[in-house]
Parts: sequence; structure tokens; C-alpha cells
Amino acid sequence: MVQYVAAKTILQKNKSDEWFGNDYNMNLYRGCCHGCIYCDSRSECYHVENFDKVRAKENAMEILANELRRKVRTGVIGTGAMCDPYNPFEKTERLTEKSLMLIDAYGFGVTTITKSSLITRDIDLYRQIQEHSPVLCKMTVTTADDKLSRLIEPNVSVSSERFEALARMSEAGLFTGITLMPVLPFIEDSADNILSIVRMAHECGVKCIYPAFGVTLRMNQREHFYNKLDELFPGMSQKYKRYYGERYRCTSPNARRLWNVFTAECDLYGILYEMRSIIKAYKRGYESPQLSFFDYNL
Repeated sequence: MVQYVAAKTILQKNKSDEWFGNDYNMNLYRGCCHGCIYCDSRSECYHVENFDKVRAKENAMEILANELRRKVRTGVIGTGAMCDPYNPFEKTERLTEKSLMLIDAYGFGVTTITKSSLITRDIDLYRQIQEHSPVLCKMTVTTADDKLSRLIEPNVSVSSERFEALARMSEAGLFTGITLMPVLPFIEDSADNILSIVRMAHECGVKCIYPAFGVTLRMNQREHFYNKLDELFPGMSQKYKRYYGERYRCTSPNARRLWNVFTAECDLYGILYEMRSIIKAYKRGYESPQLSFFDYNL
């Protein structure tokens, strides 16, 4: 049974909408039990104690309803940035499902990031929201190899199951995407891996892929990541230390080549990969008449 913790707010207003066009962030849970070795949310700066233990926020639906009711303007609510909204406890607690009902009722849009195929349970809700507001359903995929996925993301749907979920959502008419991040240096940063992901995305009807060819390491997460590397890939942590030292942003040595390979393949299949283009595409048709008029006359 999941533990509940007190909460004062559910929505946080974003300073800008540059990250997938989100006006607000929504976190219904605290912590994550997916066990991904690279998760930046484990970093000390986020102040999430016992990160691997999932806790649900008490009275979340009442708080969320009050916050949505008080908003002068609607907007797009993003969820999944800090903790996965489709963690295993969502099967019984159904907080994400109930929040989508409220988002629909109050006329907001939504973008979701997850690694769980459980998102397909809520396809009908996303379709209802899409009737009046923008919707973008994204899966994080970092490797096309299920065996590698099980090692670095042990407690989530393997990559092939995520692609199956993307296909189901695309077939249902939802705007689907992939967050291709982080691409772990010396482990996932091969052209074959990137090409496989893009080609499988195309087969599943994915409209956009947003990549980051590298990984970020901060206090707490760095130590955890290196310990997991020693366990799974003996000698790999020393390679990281020699190459990156104490750097926060650990960009793949192959980043430039991967970018060229990635963009060429995306262009071939008509898959979007620039943030501005992604935002414009999934929000197309939802602008007010006045905004549309000015857009067309730029």
C-alpha cells in the first residue's frame, strides 16, 4: 500500500513554456520506484528523501480541483518530469486517471512523460481532452535493446512494450512523441541504437523525438550512478571519471555524429525534433482566432 504525504499544492506555474509548451507542472506522487540508474530527479537539489520509495499526495484531487478552478486562463499541464505518473501504485490509486478527468472538465491541455505502458489505460481520457485542448503523450526511450533496458531501467516496461504503447496511442489519434534522453555515453551512444529508435518510432506513428546525447550528474545522483555502473558494467565508472571528471553535463563524445545521423533519419521520416516545431505542431488548431491571425501574418 502506498504511503500518503501532506501537500499544499499540486500545480506549479512555469516561468516559461519552452519545455514542451507546458504552462504548469503537476506532480501527484513523490519519489519513483522505477530504479533507472541515471535519474536526475535523485539529485540532492530536488530534496526528495528516500527517492526510490513512492508516496502519493494527500487530498490531491481536492487541491487540484481548487487550483484549476481559480486559474484565470487555461493552459497546458505537464506531468512526469520529476516522477512517473504511471508508477505501479497508479494501478490502484488512480490519481493520474482522476487528474485527467479534472483537466478535461476544466478545459486544460496536457503533456505526459512516462516509461510505463499503463498510460494506454487512459487513451480515451486523452482523446477527450484532445477534443478541446492540446495533448502530447511521450514515452522516454533510451535504448532499442530490451536486454539493456532491463539493466539500466529495471522496474519499468521494457523498450519494446513502450513502442507498443506508442503504437496504440498513435492509432487512437493521439499526438505521440519520444524523449530520447539520457543517451548514456559509452553504453547507448551508438549510431545503430539511435537509428533503431528512430525507425521503430516511425513504424509506431510517432510524431516527434527530442534527444539529449549524454547524461547529467549532480550530487547524490553521481554517486548512485557510479555505484550502479560498477555493478552492471565493471570498469565503466572509472572511464566516466577519467573522461568527465566532476562535470555536470556529460555529453557523449559521439554527440556531433549522432546528431547528424539522428536528424537525417528524422527528416527522412518526417519526425520533428526541434522543440519549437514540436510545440507548434501539437498545439496547432487550438490557438485563439486572434493568436492565429498574428501567427499567419508574421
